[in-house]
Amino acid sequence: MLMAHPAVLSKLVTEHETLRTLDAGHGDPAARRRLDDVASTLRVATGTRDPDRALVAARHKLPGARPHDDALLTAPHAAASRVP
Repeated sequence: MLMAHPAVLSKLVTEHETLRTLDAGHGDPAARRRLDDVASTLRVATGTRDPDRALVAARHKLPGARPHDDALLTAPHAAASRVP
């Protein structure tokens, strides 16, 4: 899988957070489309399907990231299969 450059991920995370803070999902149609585009790009860049997991994965790949719990990046069925 191709990995996005940390600078690109950082810009996408910042833009996504800004759009969410401005509640773009419920506002202007152009802002909604941009939020959807950024979320889609994050999903592709991180190899995830869920926008929330994409944000977690992107933050995890940023320089200086200190992940507290990598379980957030594990699919629920994969975590369950490891239980003895």
